[in-house]
Amino acid sequence: VQLQAYGGGLVQTGGFLRISCGASGNILSINVMGWYRQAPGKQRELVASITTGGSTNYEDSAKGRFTISRDNGKYTVNLQMNSLKADDTAIYYCSAGTTLFPSTYWGQGTEVTVSS
Repeated sequence: VQLQAYGGGLVQTGGFLRISCGASGNILSINVMGWYRQAPGKQRELVASITTGGSTNYEDSAKGRFTISRDNGKYTVNLQMNSLKADDTAIYYCSAGTTLFPSTYWGQGTEVTVSS
């Protein structure tokens, strides 16, 4: 499975940004897609994930601000990020896998910078 992430950029505090990730290859082998992020000097952490059936999971700081969605027909997962904060600045990585192993595959990462 290959993952291609896009849509990162620079945004001001309080702004919004949408990042997307397209999957290709053996896509029938995956049923979970998600977004992780890694800020400088910090460990990579889960931001949000979504299953083929539409079940979602969010990291606490993302709840109420971020929305993950999935277009199964296009094998794309999107992350709408609103009310962005400086703490959201990170490299965002798309992941895909199964329920037991949700991050088997990784995309190249897209940078999100929130300026104050």
